[in-house]
This record gives sequence, C-alpha cells and structure tokens, in this order.
Amino acid sequence: MHERAGVVKLVSIRYNIGMEDGVKIVSLIERLGNLLRAEERSSGAGLLPVHVQMLSYLSVCNRYSDTPAAVTEFLGATKGTSSQSIAVLERKGFLRKRPDGADGRVVRLDLTAKGRRFVERNFPPAGFGSAIEEMKPGDRTALARLLTGLLASLQKGNGGRMFGVCNTCRFFKKDALPGSHQCGLTLEPLAEDESMKICREHERPAA
Repeated sequence: MHERAGVVKLVSIRYNIGMEDGVKIVSLIERLGNLLRAEERSSGAGLLPVHVQMLSYLSVCNRYSDTPAAVTEFLGATKGTSSQSIAVLERKGFLRKRPDGADGRVVRLDLTAKGRRFVERNFPPAGFGSAIEEMKPGDRTALARLLTGLLASLQKGNGGRMFGVCNTCRFFKKDALPGSHQCGLTLEPLAEDESMKICREHERPAA
C-alpha cells in the first residue's frame, strides 16, 4: 500500500513539474482509454471492448455509414477483427445483416432491439457517465470541442475519414428541401434526426 501511494505521488509530481504538455496530454488520454476499456469489459453479456464500441457506433451512425467497411474504418481495426466481431454480435443477437436496397453486393448492419437496449444501458459506461455529469455544462462542451479538434487533426494527418456529425459537414444543406435538409454530396433529403448522426463522408467546412 505504501509503495503504491509512493508511485501515485511520484506520478502526480511528474505531471505538475517538468512534463511537457504533449506528453502529459497523451499520457492522460492513454490512461482514460485504459479505464474506459476496463469498464467496457465489465458491461456483461460476454462482450469485449471492441464489441461495445461497434454497437455504440452503429447506434449513432447514419445510412451512409452502417457497412462493415465503415465500422472497420471508424474503429481503426483490421478487416479480420471487424469481421469476427460482427459475427460474434450477430450470433449473440445484438445486430443483423441486411442487403442494401439499391446494391445487393453491399451489406448493411442494423442493431436489433437487444443491441439498442444494451447501448442504452451501457454506453457511456456508468463510471464515465457519472464523471461527465459532474462536469459543468460549459466544461463538457469545451472538452468535446477540443477532443473533436484533436481527433480531426489526427485523422487528417493519417489520411483517415473524419466521421463527423452530419449537420457540421460542408455538404450539409439546412432546410434545402421542403420539410427536410439535404446532403449536398448525394443530393438526398435528410430528416432532422439523420442530420445529428455520424457520417463517414463528413468533411469539415472551409475555414
């Protein structure tokens, strides 16, 4: 116990003196990631963190972003890991596959009622949810904005897709059609609830 207390004290000192901001930020994000994955593993149903993350993503992505390829890109996983995870979740009844209405070669992934209930009960995990709720509303908004910017910079640097919220995309056209918005990329109408979902085709507006 004394040894652990000493380690915690040493870590605290390192954070307060002499640690560069970049190293400190990465270390904090890494620690938060470890804690998040630990909570995801304890969510029950015999699911791994990657399974929980996949279900969470499918609960908020739009109709352009619910394919196995999109899931793989969003999670930064390999095709093998993604395929195995989809098979596990399908077998356990959390999601189902369906052919695309316009192109039978494309597979879509839908959450089942069981999958939606799981996400509602387990994401964000209880510990993280409570900690976030304790933050001031302004701090939550600021943190979300800063983390979104950091993620966007990393994705841009790695040549990855942005996966941003539809109504913040440069292609989004608010109230462009009678009774609905429009995607400027596909020219298809967008309902209000669709405009608040994550899209793999997202691009940030020009500064």
